[in-house]
Amino acid sequence: QVQLVESGGGLVQPGGSLRLSCAASGTIFSINTMGWYRQAPGKQRELVATISSRSSTNYADSVKGRFTISRDNAKNTVYLQMNSLKPEDTAVYYCNADIQSRRDSYYYNRNYWGQGTQVTVSS
Repeated sequence: QVQLVESGGGLVQPGGSLRLSCAASGTIFSINTMGWYRQAPGKQRELVATISSRSSTNYADSVKGRFTISRDNAKNTVYLQMNSLKPEDTAVYYCNADIQSRRDSYYYNRNYWGQGTQVTVSS
């Protein structure tokens, strides 16, 4: 059993900053790509940023230069530093991870989602 628990969301004024964290726990052998997605009301879930196990990063054009994704492999945690926030960044932010687990001599890969954390950018 694997869980992803997000934290760090909240209400912030335009131009402000927030830092999201997502910690993975449970039966983890290794973690491959981790990422952040978001879903605004009435819209589809969209990719925000991803980071590979070797820390190669990928960003949506809308957040490039403002958001930074990072990870701490020792803590099984991924972060999203969000600066210069805009009202259009308002959404529920979800953590995602590709995790390899081990049961006896059997290894298996699954994709997991966190429960989501609300980010609201408003004056």
